[in-house]
Amino acid sequence: MNTAAMALPADAPQAAEAAAPANLRRQLRTAERRRRLRSVALTLPLLAFLVAVFIVPLAGLMVRAIENPEVADTLGRTGGVLARWDGTSAPPDAAYAALAQDLAQLQEGAQAGALARRLNSEVSGARSLIMGTYRALPFDSQWSEAQVRAHMLELDPRWAELPYWQAIAKNAARWTPDYLLASVDLQRTAQGEVVAVPAEAAAFRDILLRTFEMSATVTLIAILIGYPLAYWLSTLSERRANLMMILVLVPFWTSVLVRIAAWIVLLQSNGLINRLLLGLGVTDTPVPLLFNRLGVVIAMVHILLPFLVLPLYSVMKSIPPNYLRAAVSLGSTPLAAFFRVYVPQTYPGVAAGGLLVFITAIGYYVTPALLGGPSDQMLSYYVAQYTNVEVNWGMAAALGSVLLVTTLMLYAVYRKFGKAELNMG
Repeated sequence: MNTAAMALPADAPQAAEAAAPANLRRQLRTAERRRRLRSVALTLPLLAFLVAVFIVPLAGLMVRAIENPEVADTLGRTGGVLARWDGTSAPPDAAYAALAQDLAQLQEGAQAGALARRLNSEVSGARSLIMGTYRALPFDSQWSEAQVRAHMLELDPRWAELPYWQAIAKNAARWTPDYLLASVDLQRTAQGEVVAVPAEAAAFRDILLRTFEMSATVTLIAILIGYPLAYWLSTLSERRANLMMILVLVPFWTSVLVRIAAWIVLLQSNGLINRLLLGLGVTDTPVPLLFNRLGVVIAMVHILLPFLVLPLYSVMKSIPPNYLRAAVSLGSTPLAAFFRVYVPQTYPGVAAGGLLVFITAIGYYVTPALLGGPSDQMLSYYVAQYTNVEVNWGMAAALGSVLLVTTLMLYAVYRKFGKAELNMG
């Protein structure tokens, strides 16, 4: 008998059998870890792309909405002096001297211009006051603080008025909620209290409501037009459906400006539509279809309709036609079978398409700007106005942030009710 075999313990086979599953589990964990690492490595380029073109710009937008660098970067000494000022009495002589020093050390006129624009958004007339003083600098370096104050009051008596100094003191901090407050028609007083802006100056709440109202109108009309169109396409043969789908997708292949120009030709007083209405005797005078809400809605529905038809068609195409035939064979009328059996199965497509149309519509700028009147402009128009005309990046970022947050809130509500309906179903 082999003495080596006799030397093995009696439970050696059982230990080997127990070690085999452990090794197998270890190998499975290693393979799973490698698979996950491979998946992460494959998604890293897409993740980096999303971070670079989506997350970082949105984060920059949110930061710029609360950033207030114009005063903090240029009037550091003045802000330090005014931090100890009560805001109601006359500013100390040191504030005048500090302001003169800060303005004199500006390297270029662009900085003074940005500072003047920022303060002018707080107090009317601050732009001319700042620029006039900036051009008169530098003062005599031997002057005392009292002499500097007297000379500045001689240059412009408005330096004795408290609102200009209160605006400087309020905006001396680098971070401010003022832009966000202004975007919802609120403001911060010199004492730091948040109050509503005067009724004659309140506008952004109405503009935001108008934006969502117009977007909801466009979405509803797109659903009313797109649902039967998508249903009709889903009943066609594949060859004919592809041909019709090409016609639906034509707006995707045409420039937005070209489409708007075409609608201007169609909707103007002497356009094709009014000529047709006059020729048919429907109306005696041209119907105003341009530069009003109706023209904007018509053009937006035309442009955004494919965004609704595509997801609806995809959902409808996946619904077996046997369901309707089975409902009819069980005694239901065709109309009742359609609304009770077929339509509920298309809700995911309606929700997805409607949400896509709505979110796209609230950011529209060119179409309302060219086809609408002053009372038809949406929030994106004012974002562009503050960016390109007013050169107020903070206010533009605040309006964009408000639009982003409200959109995310609506999407969260949609997700909540969508999940609830899915669970009930």
